[in-house]
Amino acid sequence: MRVIGTVGLPGSGKGEAATVARELGIPVVTMGDVIRRECRNRGLDPADHHGEVARALREEDGPLAIAERSLPLIEEDLEENGTVLVDGLRSGAEVDRFEEAFGEDFLLVAVEAPFELREERIGVRGRDNADVESLEIRDERELGFGMGEAIERADVSIENTESLERFRERVRTILTGEAIER
Repeated sequence: MRVIGTVGLPGSGKGEAATVARELGIPVVTMGDVIRRECRNRGLDPADHHGEVARALREEDGPLAIAERSLPLIEEDLEENGTVLVDGLRSGAEVDRFEEAFGEDFLLVAVEAPFELREERIGVRGRDNADVESLEIRDERELGFGMGEAIERADVSIENTESLERFRERVRTILTGEAIER
């Protein structure tokens, strides 16, 4: 059993890492999907209210609100798969919770890219509502959740500044356990 978590600021490449996992047949639990589902349950558009609902969930249920809602999904996927990717950890507290739940079988991967490159990627993908929330505000919110600590605690770090294929190769290597960079 292996649970691989990813952490990184918006536009760093976490979604692309999740795509590689799916291509390899590895199930992906996206923590942001938990928030999007909660947005819809509250009658809100996730594109406009994602950050607001993420904050609200943590205020209502504590810093582990998203992690606790993700754990049953991860455990369900582990029943039939040897590896699960958890996309989008946001804090040291969430890292602690997953380490507690999965012990030595948990690996945290930081995906990093400079601000300008992330801003360009977000503009190209067009799925984020930049009119509602700038990348600077999103970064500030994510770092406020404790993402900086989570990134620092990563077991493996991928600097996503080269070609897409090079990034995908590095992700595949980590997901298949061929090499672990520490």
